[in-house]
Amino acid sequence: MSLKERLHWSKTERPTADSMTLLEHLTELRHRILVTTLAVALGTTISWFLYNGILHVLKQPYCLSNHNHCELYVTGPLDGLSLRLKISLYGGGVLALPVLLWEFWRFVTPGLKSREKRYAIPFVAASIVFFFAGAAMAYVIFQHALQFLASIGGNELQQIYNPNQYLSLIVLMMVLFGFTFEFPVVLVALQLARVTTSAQLLGWWRWAIIGITVVSAVFTPSGDPLSMLALAIPLVFFYFAAILVGKICHR
Repeated sequence: MSLKERLHWSKTERPTADSMTLLEHLTELRHRILVTTLAVALGTTISWFLYNGILHVLKQPYCLSNHNHCELYVTGPLDGLSLRLKISLYGGGVLALPVLLWEFWRFVTPGLKSREKRYAIPFVAASIVFFFAGAAMAYVIFQHALQFLASIGGNELQQIYNPNQYLSLIVLMMVLFGFTFEFPVVLVALQLARVTTSAQLLGWWRWAIIGITVVSAVFTPSGDPLSMLALAIPLVFFYFAAILVGKICHR
């Protein structure tokens, strides 16, 4: 692409995937990675200064499950630093999530048709909303997951948690629930891309329910029945809602 064509592109619109060379694809990929890296770095810096507030929020399920006795005990001199770094990185990823999704969509946009490009903002917005909805669901039920795990060990055990292990479990649950709640967004995207149809998905509903139940049981980190149901029931609802949305979009 000549300099004149590049100037014309910057003033009008981005080129299609067919008109871009391999070098231009790699250059754009580098740009997208740089932007997302800077977004995560900025979010991590902000989370570093918000550490105490974030830790307080993440401790609340433990406090509620243990009758407001929620001290976390470190066993090594570097555990406090490790915990702060983890929380800062996790927080940076969450704060940068809108940028990550937007940059990813902008990178794949040249390969899409004009009809598909108009769904960019709705899909990015829906992905953010569903991710945070899933994370919030995991946060709310985590108290009951801790109570279930404590009851398995019996009344003779005193619950004293290491903050790094506790943080890893609650963040893992929130991330897994967040990404799992992207299920309806993926289904709608597959229907719009004509990989599948709403009629096919409706015909597979029995197998879908079985699959959702199995996946919820396997991928729930705490392993308690309440967490499994809290994941499976919304996913079943999302399955049929995605079918309806995909059918409406094709009208």
